[in-house]
Amino acid sequence: MTNPTRSPNPGLIRRCWRAVRLPSTRWSVLALLVVGFFSGIIFWGGFNTAMEQTNTIAFCTGCHEMHDNVYQEYKETVHDINRSGVRAICSDCHVPKDWIHKVARKIQASNEVYHWLKGTVDTPAKFEAHRMQLAQSVWQTMKSTNSRECRNCHDFVAMNPAKQSPRAQKNHATAVAAGKTCIDCHKGIAHLLPREYVEDE
Repeated sequence: MTNPTRSPNPGLIRRCWRAVRLPSTRWSVLALLVVGFFSGIIFWGGFNTAMEQTNTIAFCTGCHEMHDNVYQEYKETVHDINRSGVRAICSDCHVPKDWIHKVARKIQASNEVYHWLKGTVDTPAKFEAHRMQLAQSVWQTMKSTNSRECRNCHDFVAMNPAKQSPRAQKNHATAVAAGKTCIDCHKGIAHLLPREYVEDE
């Protein structure tokens, strides 16, 4: 005879708890947790390894659009070769360091893959025709993040004005006072400026 006060169909949590209490099932649940834990580590490690591989200079210059245009310009700048030997590669300037913003940037890069497949800038002439649009997009991003990627290496607080030229001292002091960010003054620091670009006052 069943107890009328008890439900004949126990809830999901109660059924799971009864299953875990059974010796044979307990080991199955433990094995499932262990396998799930190590699978998660392998997946996470593989995901992060793959993401870091897309941050290498070899990956960034793997297509001729980048290799034949902006990469050649970059090689002529202080970010590639300098007296200290500290090199800033593509991802240092164009990919955030923190994980959330980095993943968001990688998702956004799918648009670049679309334009690569479409052949939007697959010739020097096409690239030059789109250079202003591409540059403005990057400048706008840098402006909206307070030049976050620049500040991974450069920061007003860490600067020693005594080791800067008088002009740099004056300009940096003005920038700090006016709340300016790096990209306000340093457009064209690693790539050629578009022909249409007119320097701000």
